Amino acid sequence: MKKVNKRKKTVKSKKIIFPKGFFWGCATASYQIEGAWNEDGKGESIWDRFSHTPGKILNNETGDIACDHYHRYEEDVNLMSELGIKAYRFSISWPRVIPEGKGKINYKGLDFYDRLVDKLLEKNIKPFITLYHWDLPQALEDKGGWRTKETSYAFADYTKIVVKNLSDRVTHWITLNEPPCSALLGYKSGYHAPGLKESDKVINQVIHNLLLAHGLGIQNIKEYSKKKCEAGIAHNPSIKVPYKETPDDIEAARKAFWEISDLWDQNAWWLDAIFIGKYPEKMWAERGNNVPEITNKEMKIISTPMDFLGLNIYTANLVKTDKTKGSPGYKIISLPKNWPVQDMVWVIPECIYYCLKYINDRYKIKKFYITENGCVVKDKISLDGKVHDKERIDYLKKHIISAHKAVSEGINLNGYFIWTLIDNFEWAWGTSKRLGLIYVDFPTQKRIIKDSGYWYKKVIQNNGIY
Repeated sequence: MKKVNKRKKTVKSKKIIFPKGFFWGCATASYQIEGAWNEDGKGESIWDRFSHTPGKILNNETGDIACDHYHRYEEDVNLMSELGIKAYRFSISWPRVIPEGKGKINYKGLDFYDRLVDKLLEKNIKPFITLYHWDLPQALEDKGGWRTKETSYAFADYTKIVVKNLSDRVTHWITLNEPPCSALLGYKSGYHAPGLKESDKVINQVIHNLLLAHGLGIQNIKEYSKKKCEAGIAHNPSIKVPYKETPDDIEAARKAFWEISDLWDQNAWWLDAIFIGKYPEKMWAERGNNVPEITNKEMKIISTPMDFLGLNIYTANLVKTDKTKGSPGYKIISLPKNWPVQDMVWVIPECIYYCLKYINDRYKIKKFYITENGCVVKDKISLDGKVHDKERIDYLKKHIISAHKAVSEGINLNGYFIWTLIDNFEWAWGTSKRLGLIYVDFPTQKRIIKDSGYWYKKVIQNNGIY
């Protein structure tokens, strides 16, 4: 009788390799890391005002110092270089450059970003600049903020100034970061600056004005850039993932992704305006008298062609098909109590794949970037002086594999940016939520690269996961 070898065969893990030239990066935002809130001529932002208002931020913290990046940027860029980071997405503080939002330029503020760009290029790190990551000049908010179209045109002028000064070296530009958060968290729930609770009619106008600012920004980037450049937006859709990968659930998730029309969950309202140049007719009709004031010219500006779409992706809702009478064909399901969660978000790695897929199928996007992906972990310094954040590594690995699935199906994803480089001032949570690859001991400002940072270094070296 022939002997059967019962020893298990060694199964080699599949290599997940990304296209040559793929941008492996990390991202930050000016107010969350810079500090120096009133130095060198910087004006007040809505986040300065908001964080200085008692009760708005956990433990009444502020971003006055944050990570002190304004003074420590060279150290931080050196740490990026140590990790092999290929691209760094950071934002410009509008009131640092134009203290009143429009008018007089603060050249000391511009000089900071000039030095930062030079330091990045010295270390062969590609700068990706976000022009607006929520820190609106308070002087503009006092005049109506994003409720007025004047702010959209002030943003266009600000864009022109920054592009003219930095585009001899910077070739990748992002107009706005997560405009739904600016509109809804800032002007609807009051959870973020400027902390208002406006009517739905006002919110719809805020959304339109943000989109108008984006379109004007794209136009000025293209007109005033000194080099051939790429310009786009960093958007955060409300993502729907099928509960099971069956044709029925996949289609149900697709329908939910595009058809839900409430203010907090309206992907088509934002993206149709950008890519088609009009708001969805059904959603427009549903708003009745709450529609924004628009013109045909403004819709053409909003839909000015972009070079890429950036997506900030963290989690999703699970969707099942629903064929009961009167149902829209889908239903959002509650996650089981034992579903894995990383502090602030449910772990649903498929969110990257399905978000890319559904958007690409609808608009045939020529280029994508994942402009943010990351998670909160309750990081602590261990007795060995290191930070062991296995949970973050597991989260990132699963999401990178999800991104690769989209690439393998022909979706043109060109880069992936982890949120975030360094533990920071996490908005209303203050410094209590840690998302960085680098740990910050805020009282001393000491930086410690976490295990996830060293893991990401290997991902970058391998251009994927081995």
